Amino acid sequence: MLQLAAVHHIAIICSDYEASKRFYTEVLGFSVLGEYYRAERQSYKLDLALNGAYLIELFSFPNPPKRPSRPESAGLRHLAFAVTNLDVAITDLNVKGVVTEPVRVDQHTGRRFTFFADPDDLPLELYEL
Repeated sequence: MLQLAAVHHIAIICSDYEASKRFYTEVLGFSVLGEYYRAERQSYKLDLALNGAYLIELFSFPNPPKRPSRPESAGLRHLAFAVTNLDVAITDLNVKGVVTEPVRVDQHTGRRFTFFADPDDLPLELYEL
């Protein structure tokens, strides 16, 4: 049987590289591990870490096609981040101009969560531990 060790990274293609770079670093607090411009592809690749762990590869490409994200499209549904205090996290996002959905409660765990979106409307979730 295949023995997976962990999720290595999540790759995200954005339509506005500078806006997404600001969002993931200044709004969500990811740190930059490396930034590379690949001239042959007219593409940036930004390696981002959360709490020191490599997590996201942010890519730019010329004119990427839109991907349907709602309602409940097939494929990746959302990316979820764990937080210890949902109310504080929501307030921090709202102060930075990020709109969050009303808080929901997971019917199986009793934990609270909310959704918001990145600059390309990629659905993101905050899940309270």
